[in-house]
Amino acid sequence: QLVESGGGLVQSGGSLRLSCVASGRTRLNYARAWFRQAPGKEPEFVAGISGNGDSTDLADSVKGRFSISRDNAKNTMYLQMNNLTPEDTAVYTCADRASTGPIIRGVHGYHVWGQGTQVTVSS
Repeated sequence: QLVESGGGLVQSGGSLRLSCVASGRTRLNYARAWFRQAPGKEPEFVAGISGNGDSTDLADSVKGRFSISRDNAKNTMYLQMNNLTPEDTAVYTCADRASTGPIIRGVHGYHVWGQGTQVTVSS
């Protein structure tokens, strides 16, 4: 099970940090990722991190503004979001591959999903 927190309303240029806490079998150290989905749009890969945290992947749209990290001792993954713009408004959801393998950008590679947290950026 994955549970996100940290979403909210922020002004353009502001920052938020999302957290994703894993429990149960999802505590195993598999690759995880953040996806986002804006109204009327397909889910979009935002960032991914390997099981031990030594490898990350960021979508071009967030490079230089977002960073992903994880603390396996706390069973928690983070998404630090800086310099937010209205285009970042979406529901952000964390996902776990639930199997060994590298970070991938496709939604079908992830088998455990959180419930999502809303991020709204006002102009």
